Amino acid sequence: MPVINFKYSDLCTMLGEEVPAQVLVDRIPMIGADMHETEGETDDMSVEFFPDRPDLYSVEGLARALRAFLDIQPGMRTYPVSDSDMEVFIDQSVKTVRPYFLCGVVRDVEVTDEFLRSLMELQEKLHITIGRKRSKLAIGIHDLSKVRAPFTYKLAEPHSIRFVPLAMDEEMDLAEILVKNEKGKEYNRLLEGMPEYPVILDADGQVLSFPPIINGSLTTVTVGRHDLFIDVTGNDRKAVKGALDIVATALAERGGRIETVIMHDGDEVFRSPDLSPMVRTISASACDKFLGKQLGPEGTVECLRRMGLDAVADGDNVTVTIPSVRLDIMHDVDVYEDVATGYGFDRFGGSYSVHQTPGGLLPETTFSESLRDVMIGLGFTEVNTLTLSNQDDEFKLSGLPEVDVVTVLNPVTEDHTCLRAYLAPSLVGILRHNKHRDLPQRIFEVGYVIRDQRTVLHLCAMATASKVPFTEVKSWTESVLREAGVDYTLEQCDLPTFVSGRGAYVVSEGKRIGIFGEMAPSVVVDYGITHPVGFCEIDLEPIIANKKDTLF
Repeated sequence: MPVINFKYSDLCTMLGEEVPAQVLVDRIPMIGADMHETEGETDDMSVEFFPDRPDLYSVEGLARALRAFLDIQPGMRTYPVSDSDMEVFIDQSVKTVRPYFLCGVVRDVEVTDEFLRSLMELQEKLHITIGRKRSKLAIGIHDLSKVRAPFTYKLAEPHSIRFVPLAMDEEMDLAEILVKNEKGKEYNRLLEGMPEYPVILDADGQVLSFPPIINGSLTTVTVGRHDLFIDVTGNDRKAVKGALDIVATALAERGGRIETVIMHDGDEVFRSPDLSPMVRTISASACDKFLGKQLGPEGTVECLRRMGLDAVADGDNVTVTIPSVRLDIMHDVDVYEDVATGYGFDRFGGSYSVHQTPGGLLPETTFSESLRDVMIGLGFTEVNTLTLSNQDDEFKLSGLPEVDVVTVLNPVTEDHTCLRAYLAPSLVGILRHNKHRDLPQRIFEVGYVIRDQRTVLHLCAMATASKVPFTEVKSWTESVLREAGVDYTLEQCDLPTFVSGRGAYVVSEGKRIGIFGEMAPSVVVDYGITHPVGFCEIDLEPIIANKKDTLF
């Protein structure tokens, strides 16, 4: 998990008041972190944050969260954003490499050694976490005084542009950077096989950045007061926007003024950054039920404001305003988590119940167990087979109707390429591997099949002997249906799975729920079996649905 290091004195300066160190040590873990041990009178502090809160990966983000959490300044922090006339052009050639590009300007930022170190740590932590080691996004921060707008994001040939990479003195072209520069060697895999590479240029053709590899040394940020230009490129627009908002607001926490730039992306023209908050409405009663606490609408609002969100109650509905840097909030449950955090995890708990609450079987389990007793009473032996199968066994050899199956992306063997859609092919495999054993053999399985992206409970019973006539198979099937209390009729089945005229459908309430009959000799031979085979397979789901209250 990401660890941020900062000075206690710097954090207190940003909080606007001196909070005792022990209070911070006790309270910071309550917002989702692991406070590393702070010994003695040292000014250094270290916190390891959970990976779902990238907005806290800097002391600036931590200070913003703590001002609300410690009731110093509850509610959502807003930042004034003004418009500039600066323009940025996105060449459409980049759409095949790193299609998303957003940027912004923050002016009058006082950069100290401490802040510069925090900014570099924030950048790298975002690269590693939501940036997936720069494969998903890459961030550049530049001294705006060294370059001139408008800026252009485009592709360039590997040897067509030369510049001095960050922290180096030697000028290189793009291809050389990938093999000579330390960052180039580390991240060249991200551009492997590409004939052209992305670059960000200013109006004079000077290189700001070679994303996602390295910035140019020209725009290196140093200690002092600066206007800063932020660029974020990547393959996921939501992540790119989130990273830009997090960096821009961190700079604003240090007193910077955020300005938008005009982005030209083909025919689309828009301004960036856009810090507009998200709005979500939740039910206070649903939240109370989820948390097991009776907070009520007003209590819910108070907890959310303590988490840096704005909220307004209207009856049971609570309208929540969520800052753009909170990338972790995607569902009502995420809001409930913030309510719990704002309330205080240390306040949950209470007396434990001493009442015994014995568990019980689900109706489906009761049905399955009873069905197993029926099959054993009919002289069958239960087997359990693999859920993995292959399309040839499932459909081509069996002659059973094809359905939509879940396939294995990288199968280890050709025998296991999909999840089974029927039980019968799996049971045939058992008979095939036991054909040297004495006859008759009678086996069954109650198990799940997966078809049309749904998990469905089936029963399959199968027998092999010198003779397995249709009437015998019909007797098993009708015995099971009778014991389950199913009203049914039979229809002739013309599937190639069965001998012609010796297969049937089981129909209940107008729906075919099963098949049974004598397996066709061609199918028996294709499966490598030397004696006749008869089987039935029944979909148990509609039976269970209709008889949940009176199963057996």
